[in-house]
Amino acid sequence: MNTNVFKRNELLAQKTIAGLESRNMKGYYAASREEALKIALDLIPEGSSISMGGAMSVHEIGLSDALKAGNYNFIDRDAYEDKRQAMLLAYDADFFLSSANAMTDDGILVNIDGNANRVSAIAQGPKHVIFIVGMNKVTNDLDSAMKRARNVAAPSNVQRFGLNTPCAKKGTCFDCKSPDTICCQILITRFSRHEGRISVILVNDDLGF
Repeated sequence: MNTNVFKRNELLAQKTIAGLESRNMKGYYAASREEALKIALDLIPEGSSISMGGAMSVHEIGLSDALKAGNYNFIDRDAYEDKRQAMLLAYDADFFLSSANAMTDDGILVNIDGNANRVSAIAQGPKHVIFIVGMNKVTNDLDSAMKRARNVAAPSNVQRFGLNTPCAKKGTCFDCKSPDTICCQILITRFSRHEGRISVILVNDDLGF
């Protein structure tokens, strides 16, 4: 990332953090993946129960590995034969980790989900939700955020999962009703009624899809 882009992202992050705080959410800025990892670990007390959705950004900053290796009750759904049991445990966790498919520069978060376990946990259940969001996901407005979620994040994810949808082949949304579609639930988080529940760590790097 060149210096001009880095500086622009740094300024944009400050605007986005102010937007988050106006929406009763807490924003943090991390200049690097390493700094993002430190902020996240500072927010999560040892002994906490933690679950997560399929967030590549959480893996990319090393947070999932750090939690598995540390003194935490990490609910690893891949370790459960009964995936539904793992998903239900997430709703009573102290912390739920996620990223966003897109967000606006004034703090609105957009997430698309196929099984709805991720968006439902973001909306209600876990005591705290921490988002790890690369600055590549920050857009000008809600319309741009929706377009990014549907035309960038969703096609990339269906390709990653090897699903058979039009966007997997063409790389853009067809508003399909394919049996393999992952665009089943769309959550727009514009405000948190519960102060301190939602935190967003903005990382000056490209993360996830």
